[in-house]
Amino acid sequence: MKVSNSIPWLWVPTLYLSESLPFSAVMLISVIMFKEFGLSDAQITLYTGWLGLPWVIKPLWSPIIDGMRTKRWWILTTQFLMGAGLALVAFTLPTAFWLQGSLALFMLIAFASATHDISADGFYILGLSDHDQEFFVGVRNTFYRIGMVIGQGGLVMLVGKMQEGFFGPSCTSVASSWAVAFILLGVVMLLLGAYHSVLLPKVEKVADEEGERTDVLTDFYLTLKSFFTRPHIISALFFILLFRLPEGLLTKIVPLFLTRTTEEGGLALSDVDFGLIYGTLGVIGLLLGGIVGGWAVSRWGLKRCLWPLVLCITLPDAVYVYLSYYPTESLWLIGTCVCVEQIGYGLGFAAYTLFLVTFSRGERSTSVFSICTAGQYLGGVMLPGMVSGFISDSLGYQQFFLLIMLLCLVTFAVTAFVKIDAPTTNK
Repeated sequence: MKVSNSIPWLWVPTLYLSESLPFSAVMLISVIMFKEFGLSDAQITLYTGWLGLPWVIKPLWSPIIDGMRTKRWWILTTQFLMGAGLALVAFTLPTAFWLQGSLALFMLIAFASATHDISADGFYILGLSDHDQEFFVGVRNTFYRIGMVIGQGGLVMLVGKMQEGFFGPSCTSVASSWAVAFILLGVVMLLLGAYHSVLLPKVEKVADEEGERTDVLTDFYLTLKSFFTRPHIISALFFILLFRLPEGLLTKIVPLFLTRTTEEGGLALSDVDFGLIYGTLGVIGLLLGGIVGGWAVSRWGLKRCLWPLVLCITLPDAVYVYLSYYPTESLWLIGTCVCVEQIGYGLGFAAYTLFLVTFSRGERSTSVFSICTAGQYLGGVMLPGMVSGFISDSLGYQQFFLLIMLLCLVTFAVTAFVKIDAPTTNK
């Protein structure tokens, strides 16, 4: 292997834009689309929750990707596959089987996206020097969030404008407006694939040529053994699985709460307002919180910053209790509440991520970290997301958000028992 002599600015930003856009389409944009097609909260969260499965189980096939072809080949193949899949979603929407067709394609895109994540993160290490890897961490995170802004913000706003008749009467229906949006998203992914086929550097040889194939089962067994023999594994497991429980329940319900009608207990935001407030300003707040949280931990260490950042990720959830009991039409007030909560989420998530990095250090650190991220996605995104709609349909939004505040005690409990021995910063 060799480090690329190409200019990282030409491919690092677009590589992580390519990583973010499909994830946004499958896990975030689909929530709003299914709501507009008339599905209940329980149906939406169950269906879209299952779509997160590939990101949970991706460590199972990551050794295969390391042993077959090159990461560059996997990146290009999955980008073209995701582009075609996103465009095909558009053709299912006007049909009688729109739900089955779109879900099948979303699952295909999800597996391709999870594979792309594995390949892109590995390629990032191979294609950059150690110094450039450190320098471009902020760049990759920023462009990942930009992808979320484009998808959950710009694309949803575009759909709203089409439904308002801004682009003519032919795109005003729910099916036609979302079809146009997914065609555009598919075209963007295909263009990114074409761009990377030219500018993504060639830094690898095919694994067969180097004799690098490994026993996948043995490799996975050794990784699991290394993971489960880490110090304080029990408290770490509870922390990994349950720290994000309140946020995992909130993630899919908040967009539905913001866009449901007042008769349904929501705030009745239009797609345009939602795209601006939650999809754009909220994501920017999340990014800023992550930057400040990372800086704070680098300055004072994870052990000293953990509890303040835990309070940041939990207490701001109360803004949704307030909005559900005192609904308002003020976009300024709604936007402020969303930004406060998302900034807090970014602050707390920075501490959580750095704990996963600290815990993974040592033997087989990369593979152990992939198990950690799969565990946090399982316990903090997929499973809570799948049941969140059933809970909100049963309790109503007001009682649901009160339950979220009660479940913050779970976050406090796993934080109280977790062990952080090693410093995470050089002072």
